[in-house]
Amino acid sequence: MEPLSQMNIREVEEALYKDPSPRMLNACQKDPRQGVRQLAIRLIKCQQAQAVENTRIQQLLVEEKKLWKKGFLLLAGIDEAGRGPLAGPVVAAACILPAKFNLPGLNDSKMLTESKRERLFAQIQTQAIDYGIGSAEPAEIDVLNILQATKLAMKRSVEGLTVRPHYLLIDALTLTDVQLPQLPLIGGDHLSASIAAASILAKVTRDRLMVQLHSIYPEYTFSKNKGYGTSDHMLALKRYGPCPLHRKSFAPVKQETSIS
Repeated sequence: MEPLSQMNIREVEEALYKDPSPRMLNACQKDPRQGVRQLAIRLIKCQQAQAVENTRIQQLLVEEKKLWKKGFLLLAGIDEAGRGPLAGPVVAAACILPAKFNLPGLNDSKMLTESKRERLFAQIQTQAIDYGIGSAEPAEIDVLNILQATKLAMKRSVEGLTVRPHYLLIDALTLTDVQLPQLPLIGGDHLSASIAAASILAKVTRDRLMVQLHSIYPEYTFSKNKGYGTSDHMLALKRYGPCPLHRKSFAPVKQETSIS
């Protein structure tokens, strides 16, 4: 490689990112050109941020590492989306991640913006060993109650896997109807990479479904509120009454049903 002094700043940038070694960084830091020194500063900050992110991801794998050491190599994280809304299904996902993956920004879906969830959704689908989606419809929620319907959706997500997992990591719940060893983790989407990945799969799947259902029932603006009891949704509920997507066992919907 030719000396830095014979390169313009664009060439130095290309060389630096091809060889971000301490020797190269040191040379750039000592270069008399401010632009070259700024390149070194920017790369160092990038490396530091990457190190912090790598540490955070490793912390999300503490439970997985314990189970991998015990011989449970295929771990399915399970989480749900949509327990609280007044309308639409509750959706669950089961996700088996490989021991090595590249999912920068992986986190509980509630901590992410929509654009970050969408990006990670595609990356998880590509990198996961396997994943399954399950749901329970509003009528099932009304018959079973939301807790039991959530467990049913989770069970269906496990049944949707083509690879049988060795162990389940579940956000807060235990699935007694699933004959697999399992660990309920309260706040699991903050503690487990597998559960965090499942939370993103479930959230994005449900949000997309509610956007599609908006075209059938546009008066409730499901594309915006995703079935949650926002002010505009409550106004529509009072004006039009419940639609077939509403959970009639939920108090705000039940109240409007009794009024109508």
